[in-house]
Amino acid sequence: MRTLHGLSTSLAAIAFTVSISGAAGAADLPQPEGEVVLTVSGAISTTNGDDVARFDLDMLSALESRTIATTTIWTEGEQEFTGVGLDTLLDLLGVGSGTLSATAINDYSVTIPVADAIPDGPIVAYANNGEPMSVRDKGPLWIIYPYDSNPEYQAESIYSRSIWQLDRIEVQPD
Repeated sequence: MRTLHGLSTSLAAIAFTVSISGAAGAADLPQPEGEVVLTVSGAISTTNGDDVARFDLDMLSALESRTIATTTIWTEGEQEFTGVGLDTLLDLLGVGSGTLSATAINDYSVTIPVADAIPDGPIVAYANNGEPMSVRDKGPLWIIYPYDSNPEYQAESIYSRSIWQLDRIEVQPD
């Protein structure tokens, strides 16, 4: 059973729900206990301090996960990527529109429309073929689209949004 701050996954989900529904303004997330791998800032309503949401891998993996089996232009053969749906993450943070400025560890940045964050759309992957991804292997986080499920995902514009070594997202309103 996965844990988050010593809570079971189901209790962690309840804690997220209680903190979100119990606040009149900005809601609070638990504090990360491990190394922060993702910081989300900008137009978000759910935070865990300093107007940002910081996540460690345990926090991300405690959220509802999705696995995408797909080929990519960067890997050989079909791969299985597991992570949190971009739609799930943005829903948790109270984001419904705008654009995302997604930035990698090396400061490379791409723009992703929030409209891309749909059910069965891209995920923020934290595992490839069941294993955590190292920085050397494009991790620890990589935005992956289900390229094989829809020919529209096999376009240069989509490939350019598939940022690896992701560590920051800034949400910019419309």
